[in-house]
Amino acid sequence: MKKLLFFIVAITLISFETPVDGVTKKEKKDAAKFLKQTKKEVGDAVKGLSEAQLKFKPAADVWSVEECLKHIAITEQALWGMADASLKQAANPEKRSEIKWTDEDVIKKMEDRSNKVKTFDAMKPENTPFKSASEALESFKQNRDKLIGYIKSTDADLRNHVITMPFTSLDAYQFILFISAHSNRHMQQINEVKANPDFPKN
Repeated sequence: MKKLLFFIVAITLISFETPVDGVTKKEKKDAAKFLKQTKKEVGDAVKGLSEAQLKFKPAADVWSVEECLKHIAITEQALWGMADASLKQAANPEKRSEIKWTDEDVIKKMEDRSNKVKTFDAMKPENTPFKSASEALESFKQNRDKLIGYIKSTDADLRNHVITMPFTSLDAYQFILFISAHSNRHMQQINEVKANPDFPKN
């Protein structure tokens, strides 16, 4: 009886940890949680801000809160477009050897604001279609909700679709973490603007 019980427990554990279409159930749950968390953090960072606060620029070459939101929103669209295009192609597991970052590295490196990078022209706030901060925020939330729904329900082989970036290669699961961490990166930027001593009181 004890042997039978041990066998059942062992099979249960193995089933739980076996990757589902390249990722485990826990990984999918963790990614969904991270996406929800970073969505909430962006919303919380801009909640209740006035027009003057949204448009305040600490310096000519520093983005305002509104500009950060526009960048977050357009990048959310663009990055997921890249991932979706990759997932519609045949899996390329032979490229997994090009992946040098762990999942933890992806989040840590993207969220690290000490490493400054310039964005592509198409993702600069002035080149986005958004006319206001509220419009950008709504776009971001809608696209993020779609991504959360995707990671919860997808049966795609996320680990065996490798996306080559200018700076590294990531599998599709890591790319979703990258998108989530990207909004966190600029949420930090928003909070830096708000912490400026000249930030409008209202």
